[in-house]
Amino acid sequence: MALHIPKCLELVDLDQQMTSPAAKVPYYPLVVDKGKGATVTDVDGNQYIDLLASAGAINTGHCHPKVVEAIKKQTEQLILYTPVYMYHRPLIDLSQKLIEITPGNYRKRVFYGLCGSDANDGAIKMARTATKKKKILSFLRAYHGSTYGAISLSAVSLPMRRGLGPLLPEIHHIPYPDTYRTPFAGMSEEDVTAYSIERIKELFTTCVPAEEVAAIFFEPIQGDAGLIVPPTGYVKALRELCDTYGILLISEEVQQGFGRTGKWFGIENFDVIPDAIVMGKAIASGMPLGGVVAKAELMEQWEAPAHLFTAAGNPVCCAAASATIDVIKEENLRENATEIGAYTLSRFKEMQKRFEFIGDVRGIGLSIGVDLVKDRTTKERNTEAAAKVCYQAWQKGLLLSFFSGSVLRIQPPLVISKQQIDTALAKIEEAFEEYEAGAIPDSVLETVKGW
Repeated sequence: MALHIPKCLELVDLDQQMTSPAAKVPYYPLVVDKGKGATVTDVDGNQYIDLLASAGAINTGHCHPKVVEAIKKQTEQLILYTPVYMYHRPLIDLSQKLIEITPGNYRKRVFYGLCGSDANDGAIKMARTATKKKKILSFLRAYHGSTYGAISLSAVSLPMRRGLGPLLPEIHHIPYPDTYRTPFAGMSEEDVTAYSIERIKELFTTCVPAEEVAAIFFEPIQGDAGLIVPPTGYVKALRELCDTYGILLISEEVQQGFGRTGKWFGIENFDVIPDAIVMGKAIASGMPLGGVVAKAELMEQWEAPAHLFTAAGNPVCCAAASATIDVIKEENLRENATEIGAYTLSRFKEMQKRFEFIGDVRGIGLSIGVDLVKDRTTKERNTEAAAKVCYQAWQKGLLLSFFSGSVLRIQPPLVISKQQIDTALAKIEEAFEEYEAGAIPDSVLETVKGW
């Protein structure tokens, strides 16, 4: 039965008349009115279990009482006095907490921005200034954001780049170690690791001198590419390669940070210590904040105004971020991500035995990708299946999205309960059955636009 959404449709029509199409990848005509925990409600009163968490930004759940209270309390005291010129306690308190929870037993410093995108831009500036080198390596199919430096690092989608050049120079892209869609058939994890590291070495001997490379920007799980999990051996080999050539390893944790993988940061799953961590999204439970924590000496080579913003690190966002860290600790959300994530992964693997169009199930914690294919041998992406399943999920009261053309994105708030995930999984299984039976009309493809 179709959802009754007259108010949603009216507001969507107004929005589409006024806002830039470059700033939206719509999935459904859904106008969110309010959120609580792992659920959201639209303006027509329909309630949904949220499996997207506002693009992985709401790890503590929607409107967590302790985060809301911290925001309210801070807005009554001070909304902004720019930390560019003065100081304020919430920024200092947050900096201490971030230095404590980030990996690396070394002296650290922090800088702040407004989102993960500008945090990546700042990390580029920091790396070039600190090393006196200009070249940067990033990965094919990487996504780092929408500011010019972040777009230059990214290589996941042509619409991100088409017509926007010239982009930032001296950024080179290398293959990410994908153990599902391997470079050649029949490759093991060890083969993929060796091949991918060799491609970097080949770059160093042909067109990019290793001694001129400042940093490698690395997603510990490649997010928008479809939640690709690299082999542990690759991550360790990448660290060794960076050490050999004096290259900074920058872990880009905008999507995977703050407990999503069951660790504070995704890189910790591989027992590797980076030189810097880029963060955003979930850092402040939805308030606009991003930043970088890095070895102190890397930030002591530049000076203002090389990277500053009037409202970056404002008191309200810092208070929200401090409360976010406290909630993740106090409510054992990392442990919940590990437990619920392992259960969810196993349930999808059981479904994979039933449905031939499920090609791969992968992930760590509550960062899970379900890759839908037309054929398990060719592994051709099945965009139609992904779109139709997401549409049916929405009709059943779930917020489910897909990216990389075919990968269902399972990244709910970390507060999601066992009962809620069971309900969500049952509805997704129903949607799989309906797709398999050919019961979902092609007309829904005009409604659901994937990433």
